[in-house]
Amino acid sequence: MLCASVRTVRRLSLLCVLSLTVATPNVLAQDQRNATGEYGVVVSRSVEASNVGAAILEQGGNAVDAAIATGFALAVTYPSAGNIGGGGFMLVHPSDGRDPAFVDYREKAPLASTEDMYIDGGSRKNHRWVGVPGTVAGFVLAHEQFGTLPWEDLVMPSVRLAEDGFVLKSLAQGLNRAVERSENDEFKRVYGKGGGTQLWQASDRLVLSDLGSTLRRIARWGNDGFYVGETADLLVTEMVRGDGYITQNDLSSYAAFIREPIRTTFRGNEIFSAPPPSSGGIALTIMLGILENFDLKSKGRWSPETMHLIIESMRRAYADRARYLGDSDFVEIPVHLTTKGYARELAASIDPRHATMSEKLGPRLTEVEESQETTHYSVIDRTGMAVSNTYTLEQGYGSGVVVTGAGFLLNNEMGDFNRNPGVTNRQGSIGTSANLIVAEKRMLSSMTPTIAVRDGKVVMVTGSPGGRTIINTVLNVTLNILEFEMSLRDAVDAPRLNMQWFPDRVGFQGFDDPVFSDLVKQLTVMGHRVTSGGGGDANSILVKDGLFIGAADNQNGGASAARR
Repeated sequence: MLCASVRTVRRLSLLCVLSLTVATPNVLAQDQRNATGEYGVVVSRSVEASNVGAAILEQGGNAVDAAIATGFALAVTYPSAGNIGGGGFMLVHPSDGRDPAFVDYREKAPLASTEDMYIDGGSRKNHRWVGVPGTVAGFVLAHEQFGTLPWEDLVMPSVRLAEDGFVLKSLAQGLNRAVERSENDEFKRVYGKGGGTQLWQASDRLVLSDLGSTLRRIARWGNDGFYVGETADLLVTEMVRGDGYITQNDLSSYAAFIREPIRTTFRGNEIFSAPPPSSGGIALTIMLGILENFDLKSKGRWSPETMHLIIESMRRAYADRARYLGDSDFVEIPVHLTTKGYARELAASIDPRHATMSEKLGPRLTEVEESQETTHYSVIDRTGMAVSNTYTLEQGYGSGVVVTGAGFLLNNEMGDFNRNPGVTNRQGSIGTSANLIVAEKRMLSSMTPTIAVRDGKVVMVTGSPGGRTIINTVLNVTLNILEFEMSLRDAVDAPRLNMQWFPDRVGFQGFDDPVFSDLVKQLTVMGHRVTSGGGGDANSILVKDGLFIGAADNQNGGASAARR
């Protein structure tokens, strides 16, 4: 029996929630959001980008090759978050016995940055909020360490997409809204139909010639096609035009890094996730460590006891996130945060019948809100090598600034720093030191690319966009698969909850079905303030019975299987 997914409100019927049956591969293959294969799977927010990645696998490329190609294609087909002008993180689990590796290509603060440079706030849709981009350097480093196909072969598919164009389909409506709101003339020229004087239709084709030329330079010269030469000159000229901070020195000195992933275990599985400057892996480790002390499966996935424990684990992890986490190259991260002993202490602090008041876990720290406009994609190849990649421009379409003559969007990631040194109040300011602005520092992130491994073999690849909700989305999906043994489709489509310590409320997404009304009432009696909301777009992969099963979260997402 197959459960139908209703993604618009993430609603499952009572039958679907309780049965949790596994859909058959031949049914999955009929839905562009689903793919099953023996030779590899790519799952992203864009059908075209997923197809590009799958084609690389079919040509003999490995998972990193496919991830790079998919990332460049998303810069064309999903411009609100796919990018070459932003940054992010790539988690790689090789299949040849090498240790997992984490490629950090997060944006960094320009050399001219000061800790009080944004104390007056203001709109982030301009040149002054742009961090030094890292995506191209990150992909180049990943290719140097793990790639197999020639670099040019990985970039040229995106060149063709940009220069030949692609049919907009569901992107048309979003572009029309973005163009209408934009105050950037180059954005309107590049992304507006008729320079913004007409409305895009779903059947229209978008051609991005300038972006195609930039991607050609990257295809030919790698980092030198972006961080020096013509592209860099165009970017610096754009900064001068808009009074931005990035200089040629900022670009030429940018470097991506290989870091050691955060590692933990849960129910016999090894979990690998993101280290600082992302908060994702540490927070996920804290939550899983707490929950491992309880038999959630026997309580039931949708019981008030299970939901209460998950909420309380989130509350405690996010409290520590606000207190301690930042770029570990600049701040010292307490080592006890990821230990099982600390998790047991936190588990013991949970009242099984009553919600903890968030104030009891420390002084109120309302953090800078991260945009939900990020994107995540997952890849696995025929050998079992896996990649979990999350990258972003920060807000939708980033700063809204298109580099004149180069055709790509710039991020506005500087807004992810704490902007008011020493000022922490109930009005929303946070001035704690771990995430204050320092030149060349990387801003704290919630991105949580995650891979689960059992007996040395990958069993799950996941991650999500969603700002600070990212970590909780990954926790929900991870528990659904590893604790409650759901099928991948059900695990991704299931209702989600989100608690971030402050504000002291629980966001529920997909719990408006009447079957959950008693659950919400019981949680309210426990003292939880329940509201709507959740977030996330968990494009994921499950390995089961020798098959690679991919599930794109969003209705408009794409999952493609490589075929031989």
